Parts: sequence; C-alpha cells; structure tokens
Amino acid sequence: MANGNAEGLVGYSRRNFMVPIPRFASWDAFNAYLEGQCRKRQADVLRGQSETIGERLARDLAAMADLPAAPFDACDQATGRVSSQALVRYRTNDYSVPVAYGHRDVWIRGYVDAVMIGCGGQVIARHPRCYGREDMVFDPVHYLPLIERKINALDQAAPLAEWDLPPAFATLRRLMEARMTKAGRREYVQVLRLLETFDIDDLHAAVKKALHLGAVGFDAVKHLVLCQVEKRPPKLDLDVYPYLPRAHVASTKVASYMSLLSGDAA
Repeated sequence: MANGNAEGLVGYSRRNFMVPIPRFASWDAFNAYLEGQCRKRQADVLRGQSETIGERLARDLAAMADLPAAPFDACDQATGRVSSQALVRYRTNDYSVPVAYGHRDVWIRGYVDAVMIGCGGQVIARHPRCYGREDMVFDPVHYLPLIERKINALDQAAPLAEWDLPPAFATLRRLMEARMTKAGRREYVQVLRLLETFDIDDLHAAVKKALHLGAVGFDAVKHLVLCQVEKRPPKLDLDVYPYLPRAHVASTKVASYMSLLSGDAA
C-alpha cells in the first residue's frame, strides 16, 4: 500500500510539476523548485478532508519518530582499483584520480549528479556523473605531477586536450617559454599545479596581475595568488628580486625591416 501511494505521488509530481519538461542549471536548483511547489501545495485542501495538507502533515510529524542524528547519504556505494592510467571504473565509465594513487584500492560513491572517489578516509576526486557508456571523465589537474616530470607530453596528453583555460594562461606560457624554453614550459606546469590548492578564479586573477606587472615566473604567481586569497596587497619588487623578470615587447621599427632588406640584397 505504501509503495502504491509513493508511486501515485511520483506520478502526480511528474504530471503537475514537470510538464512541460523543466530546465535548470543544476540538480540543486531543480530540487529547490520541487520543494517550493510541494510547500505551495500544503495550503490545498483535498476532497473529503477538512484540514489543509500542511495541517495534516504537522499532525503526522508530531506522531513520527525523530529523524536520524546524521542525514542519509543517498548514493550507490562501490569499490574499485585505480588503473595504471590513474582511472577508476564506475558503471561503464572511467573517472580520473591523482596519479599518486595509481594501483590503489578506492571506494566510490555514485550520486545522481556526481561521482566521489576516496582512499582510506580521504576524498581524492570529485566528478560530474556521466550517464554515457565507455566514456572517460578527466580532471586535468590530476595528471600535472606526471606531466611536470615528462614535460614533452604537455601538448599530447589526452587529459589536457580539451582543457579550456582563460587566454591569460596561454600568454603566460608563451612568455615563459620565450624566456626559458623547456624550463619555462616546466615552470608553466608548476603554475597550473597551483590549482591543486587554489580555485581557478583566484589563480586566473593572479596570472593576469603577474602579466600586468611583467613578473613572468612561478614565484611571482604563487605570491600573487596567496595575496588574492588572503586579501592583502602584493609586495613584489622586481629590482630586489631579479629572478622575476619583466616581459618587454619592443615596438616595431621600420628601420629594422629596411636593414633586413638591404642584407638580402647584398
């Protein structure tokens, strides 16, 4: 009987709250909408009743047992093992974890909108839930320690192929490589590894500030992102710290092209 009532309420909710099919930016927004509709309906009086739905609910709640001390974690729980590619299989799809956890046993929690992976008592990865089949869901940050050691793989690594970073990061990389070539590429990856600790918005603000100051270096970016998070002014003196070089782009001069042409003619 209880199961039939539950199915009937689900059908009512679908017909009245989800036709036409609603669209929301997130599951949280959708759940908030459904909660609002249910609370609004508490003012209704059903046929054959003298009390509102809300009044009847309050009477039922008074007779019910207390809620558990901890909320119910509505998820599917499973276990898995990290592959040599730092991937964990869950429900036909592979999800990345930090490369340091390769070949380790992990636990998995599958939620409606997310997949959480942990090792021991620590959460090591969170991903949006994928409902496809045989897909791979990457977090590029998980692979940066490996790429830092094998820097020539920076442009070929599949986990980084579709990483849509703000344009300021590409500018920073270009200036670092122009100054230090391969070492500059490695230092750029060190900047990206700051995402292991800081949010992308804070690091993006620090990178833009570094470019504005001409302080093209990992130490400068790290200092600036710390200042961004701690809400304090930066203290960068490029005269005192010459290892934080300024980036100078000279203006184009016609005479330079003329000298090249004269040299070709000779």
